[in-house]
Amino acid sequence: MLEPREGIPPVIADADALAEVIAAFAAGSGPVAVDAERASGYRYGQRAYLVQLRREGAGTALIDPVACPDLSGLGEALAGVEWVLHAATQDLPCLREIGMVPTQLFDTELAGRIAGFPRVGLGAMVEGVLGFVLEKGHSAVDWSTRPLPEPWLRYAALDVELLVDLRDALEKELDRQGKLEWAREEFDAIASAPPPEPRKDPWRRTSGMHKVRRRRQLAVVRELWQTRDRIAQRRDVSPGKVLSDAAIVEAALSLPVDAQGLAALNGFGYRMGRRQLEQWQAAVDRAKALTDAQLPQPGQAVTGPPPPRAWADKDPAAAARLSAARAAVSALAEALNMPQENLIAPDTVRRVCWEPPGEVSAESVRAALAGFGARPWQVEQVTPVLVAALSA
Repeated sequence: MLEPREGIPPVIADADALAEVIAAFAAGSGPVAVDAERASGYRYGQRAYLVQLRREGAGTALIDPVACPDLSGLGEALAGVEWVLHAATQDLPCLREIGMVPTQLFDTELAGRIAGFPRVGLGAMVEGVLGFVLEKGHSAVDWSTRPLPEPWLRYAALDVELLVDLRDALEKELDRQGKLEWAREEFDAIASAPPPEPRKDPWRRTSGMHKVRRRRQLAVVRELWQTRDRIAQRRDVSPGKVLSDAAIVEAALSLPVDAQGLAALNGFGYRMGRRQLEQWQAAVDRAKALTDAQLPQPGQAVTGPPPPRAWADKDPAAAARLSAARAAVSALAEALNMPQENLIAPDTVRRVCWEPPGEVSAESVRAALAGFGARPWQVEQVTPVLVAALSA
């Protein structure tokens, strides 16, 4: 099993040690490997509980962002340096919260997808490309634990140990396949993307919502979800540890008349105290007391085309266009040896097929794809097959 080259570094947890790390990494050379560990499933939100970095000339650093919540000085010291991350979009939001925002990056997971690797997890990539076996036993642990156990810290240090080596090997492979510029366009798009907008009506993403049909029941889901969210935020625990999605849906479908009725439902009776039951029942009662005008509407206001399954009834010609376009994009993705969704976003294909340009030409399709955010390389590859599919 692979071991960190310099052993496990001490966790940086005070301003003086952080200043030393910033100086060392600013003086280092080449790209910097960056990773972050969160406590999803244990804590509220997606904050970072450990940040790992490695750079030639600086070695590896493990930083505690609870003790050092402002890492903007480190972010500034690494401005203009290429950051190497694996599945960058997962880590960038929590890094942004603590002041670390890359200006340029290389995403080894995305590089693996574009290069056509069948398995793109970090362990599989390191083993397949570099021939080393990473220990992968601690990804789902509670990283808010203090002090962090030594085996977890070893695992965390290893996550950045070979990231730059993996980057270099993948760059060579992408270049060999003629896809390096494509990958660079993708990395630039990630680095320059603004933070995502907050979700509208996040309660609608409750698991099992498809069973909830009536507006009064939707109101119960909303009240319970919002009550749970406030409690989870106050206690800093994962909402699922406060009340399960399944319990919320069960209460919405049953509309219990009192706390006793609520206690009889799955997810409520077991080990739940009287006060807790009354708090959940109060949320149910609030939903029941709403006027019809205050009840949520079924489904969200959909922007863009309807779900593809409805196309055959609503617009058979559009359904035929979509079928032809999907087949063409699938064949092209296979020929280029990459997943379809990395060649072009499925939503982009749907939008172009639902409302194609008035006059279908290479120029009009290129403009439509670019308007929906497709990168230049995607526009170049996909335009010819979409023109053919839309003209058929």
